[in-house]
Amino acid sequence: MAGDRLSGNDRTRAIMPESRVSDPRVGPSGEAVMEPRQWHTLATDRVLSELDSAMTGLSSDQAAVRLRSDGANRLPAPPKRSLTRQFLSQFHNVLIYVLLGSALITTLLGHVVDTAVILAVVVINAVIGLIQEHRAERALAAIQELLAPYATVLRDGGRCRVKVETLVPGDIVLLEAGDRIPADLRLLQSHGLSIQESMLTGESTAVEKHTDPVPVWAELAERGCMAFGGTLVVGGQGMGVVVATGIATEMGRISRLLAHVTPRTTPLVRQMNSFARWLTLIILVLAAAVMALGHFLWDYPFGELFTAVVGLSVAAIPEGLPAVLTITLALGAQAMARRNALIRHLPAIETLSSVSVICTDKTGTLTRNEMVATELVTVDERFSIDGVGYGPDGEIRGVTPMDLRASLRLQELAWVAVLCNDAALQHSDGIWRVEGDPMEGALLTLAARMGMSRPDAQRCWVRTDVLPFDAEHRYMATLHHDHERHARLFIKGAPERVLAMCSRVRTADGGEAILDHAWWHAQVEQLASRGLRVLALATRRVPVSQTVLSRADVEGGIILLGLVAMMDPPRPEAVAAIAECRRAGIGVRMITGDHAATAAAIGQMIGLERTRRVITGAELEAMSDDELSAAAMETDVFARTNPEHKLRLVMALQARGMTVAMTGDGVNDAPALKRADVGIAMGRKGSEAAREAADIVLADDNFASIVAAVREGRNVYDKIVRVIAWTLPTDAGEAVTIVTALLFGMVLPVTPVQILWVNLITTVTLGLALAFESGETGAMQRPPRSPDAPLLGLAWLWHIGLVTALFLLGTFGIYAWAIERGHDIALARTMAMNTLIAMEISHLFFIRSIHDSAFSLRILRGTRALWVAIGIVVASQAAMNWLPPIQAVFETRTIPLFDGVAILAVGVLLLLAVETERQLRRKLKAGRRDAPPPSPSDGQEAMR
Repeated sequence: MAGDRLSGNDRTRAIMPESRVSDPRVGPSGEAVMEPRQWHTLATDRVLSELDSAMTGLSSDQAAVRLRSDGANRLPAPPKRSLTRQFLSQFHNVLIYVLLGSALITTLLGHVVDTAVILAVVVINAVIGLIQEHRAERALAAIQELLAPYATVLRDGGRCRVKVETLVPGDIVLLEAGDRIPADLRLLQSHGLSIQESMLTGESTAVEKHTDPVPVWAELAERGCMAFGGTLVVGGQGMGVVVATGIATEMGRISRLLAHVTPRTTPLVRQMNSFARWLTLIILVLAAAVMALGHFLWDYPFGELFTAVVGLSVAAIPEGLPAVLTITLALGAQAMARRNALIRHLPAIETLSSVSVICTDKTGTLTRNEMVATELVTVDERFSIDGVGYGPDGEIRGVTPMDLRASLRLQELAWVAVLCNDAALQHSDGIWRVEGDPMEGALLTLAARMGMSRPDAQRCWVRTDVLPFDAEHRYMATLHHDHERHARLFIKGAPERVLAMCSRVRTADGGEAILDHAWWHAQVEQLASRGLRVLALATRRVPVSQTVLSRADVEGGIILLGLVAMMDPPRPEAVAAIAECRRAGIGVRMITGDHAATAAAIGQMIGLERTRRVITGAELEAMSDDELSAAAMETDVFARTNPEHKLRLVMALQARGMTVAMTGDGVNDAPALKRADVGIAMGRKGSEAAREAADIVLADDNFASIVAAVREGRNVYDKIVRVIAWTLPTDAGEAVTIVTALLFGMVLPVTPVQILWVNLITTVTLGLALAFESGETGAMQRPPRSPDAPLLGLAWLWHIGLVTALFLLGTFGIYAWAIERGHDIALARTMAMNTLIAMEISHLFFIRSIHDSAFSLRILRGTRALWVAIGIVVASQAAMNWLPPIQAVFETRTIPLFDGVAILAVGVLLLLAVETERQLRRKLKAGRRDAPPPSPSDGQEAMR
C-alpha cells in the first residue's frame, strides 16, 4: 500500500487527520502551499457538519452568499495573445533587427529600392509565421471537447439543474451514468457508482465508488469515497457534497502546478539565437573595421564608403533564411499532420530530431483503451480468445463452434456474461464502442464470440431482479426466469469474493464437483501476476416462485463456472514503433497510474527491455532527486504516478542530459507536458488542459504517430542544415567579394541592391526547393543528435570556406573578364550577379546529393519543386536582364549570348570542383584510418 512508506508530512497527517488545513508544503517556486482539507478521511456526517450543509442541500440564499465569497466554479482561462502581439513577435530575432536597422540607414541615404526590398523580406517572414501559428490553433479548436454546462443539485429541498459555474461548497450533487463530475465531491451515497478517472489518475478501468472514509495517505486513485471534477460517471447512481470548486479542485491544483512550470527553449531556437548573435557580431565588427580602414587608411569618400559598408552588411546577412526556415518547418508540420500529428509550436518539429527518450502514458497510447477477454479458465480446460476490440469477430481457441453450442458449461458462461451485465455495445461508422463499464463490454464481446447474442439471451431469460455491484460486496447478481418455468441466479465479481460463496464447480459434462479453493486461488494469482484483470462467473438454480433477490440468496450453494481474464491489449503498431525507437537509439519510459503488475505485463508485451523492476509513485516520492535521476535511467516502467511524479521524472531525465518527449491526455499530465522538451497530447481523449500545455497533438492517440513524428523531425533538421549550408557560402562569398574590392581599391563588382536581390530571389526559391526534398532513408538508423551539437560541424565549415573561395574567384573572374572585353561597368556587374546565381544553382545540386554523386541520374533528374524554383529564378533574371524598367531600377544590362554561355560554364566548373573534392576525400577516408574529417556529403554524421 502507498502508506507503507510515509514521508514526514504524511505521518503528520496520519496523526491529525481531522485538522482543517494540514502542514505547509513547498510549491514549485519555493513558496509555502497549504494542503487542502483531507475530506476523504472524514465520515459523511462530519463532512456535512464542517461544510454547514445537509442531505437536503443548501438554500438558494446560502448558495448565493457562498458564490460571492468563494467565486465561480471555473478555472482561470489561459492567457491568449492578441493578433497584434502575435504579429510583432515574429520580428523578435537579432537578424531581423539588423535588417530593420539596414532599412533605416538606406532610407536616410535615400536608397528607396533597397529599403523596399529589405522590408518586403521582413514582412513576408512575419506573415508566414503568423499564418502557420493560426493554422495550428484552428486545427486544435476543431478537436477540443467541452465540459457539461449544467449539474443536477438539491436546492431549497428540491431537485433542480444549475449552471456548473454556480456550484459552491456544500451543494448536494446528484450523479447518474453519463454525467461529468462538476466539482470535487465527497460521496454521500453510492449505488453501483463507477467513475472513469483516467484523465486524473491514468488508470484505464473505471473505479467503483463507496462512501466509507479512507486513510489520509491513500493515493488519488485509491480515494474511493471521492469524485473529482472533470471525471465521468460510467455506471450506477450516487450523491455527493461539493467540497472544492474552481482553483481549489484537483484540476485547480494541477493548474497551479502548471503555472509554475517553466518550459524549455527548443534546441533550434537556442542554436539560431546563438548563430544570429555571432553572425551579427561578426558583421558589425567587420563593417566597423572596413569603415575605419576605408576612412583613415584608404581615404575613401565617406558617402561611397558608407554605401559599400551597407552593401557588405546586406551581403553577409542571410535575409531570406528566416523565411525559408519557417517554411521548412511549416512543410514539416503539414507532413506530420498527414501522419496525425498536429503541430502547435513550429520549433518543436526540429526538437523531435534530438529526442533521446519518450515518456508515454499506457492507456490508449500504447494500448487500445479497450478491454478484451483473452483467457477463459474452467476446472479442466483453459481457452485462449482471439479478436480485437469490441466487435464479434474472433474465436475461442481449442473448441469448435459446434462444441460451443453443445457445451452446457460454456453456454452457462455465455449466459452470465450477457445477462449479468448492464453495458451495451454500439456499432457506428464501422467501429464497435461500449456504453458503460469497459469490463462488462468485454464480457458482451466474449459472449458474441462464443455464439451468444444478447437479444437471443434476453428473449430466453427475463431479468426479474438485480443486486448491483458495489465496493462492499464486490459482485453483481441477477435473477432470471425463462419461459419453461426455470429460474437462475447469474453472478459475476471479484474472484476472491465469488470463490468464497461457491462450494462446487461445473464440470465439462455439465455435472458438478467439489471446489478446490487453493487451486482456483492459484489460478487467479497466476493470471493477475501477468497484469490481467480477472472476474469469476457463477450460477445457481432457484425456485421458479422466487422473484425477489437478496444478499442472503447468494451467500452459499453457488456453482462456479470459471474465470475470465481481461486486459487492455497493446496496439500492434505501438510494438513496431518501440522496436523502431530502439534501433534509433531512443529510450521509452512508460508512466502510468495503473497497477504495477498490469504496467509490467504491458511493458513486456510491447517490447520494453527493463520490466522486472517497476517503480511506483510511493517509492518515487521517497527518492531524492539524485536517486530518482539514477533510477530513471535504469527503469522503463513507472506505475501509480501522480502529476508531481510525472513532472519530477521529466526533470530527472533532463538533468541527465536527455531530450525528453512526454505524452499524455489527462489534466494530470499537463505540468509534465509543459516542462518536457516536446509535449505531446492526445487529440481524441485528451483534456483541453493537456492540449493547451503540449507542443504537438496526436489526432489518433497512437504511439506509432509519435515515432513517425520523430522521423519527420529528423528529416526536417536535415533539411534545415542543408538550407543553411547552401545559403552561407553565397553570403560569405558576396561579403568577401566586397571586402576584397575595398582592400584593392576596386569598384564593387556587384551593387548592394543587386546583392539583396540575389539573396532574396534565390533563398526563397532555390533554398525553398530544399524544403521539398525527400527524407533520408536511414533517418531512424542513427542515434539522436545532441541538443548541444552545433548546427554546422567542422566538415560543413570546411565546405563553406571552400565554396566561399570558389564564389569569390568566379565573381571576380567574370567581372574582370567582362571589363577586359571592353564591357561597361553596368554590364560587368550584371554578368557578375548572374554568375552568383549560376553558381548557387550548381551548389544546390551538390547539397542535394548527400550520399550520391552530384552527377548521378537521381540527382540530375531533380524534383518538381527544384525545377519550378530554377524556372522562377531563370525567368526573374531574364526579366531583370532584358526589361528596360527593371534594368533602370537595378542598373542591369542585356547579356550577350557568348557571355551567357561563359557564365553557365563557371557554374558547371564550381560543381566539378566541389564534386572532385568530395571524391578525393572519400578515397582518402577509405585508404587511411587517420583521414581528415569527412566531407559533409559523406553522410549526416559528418555534419555533426
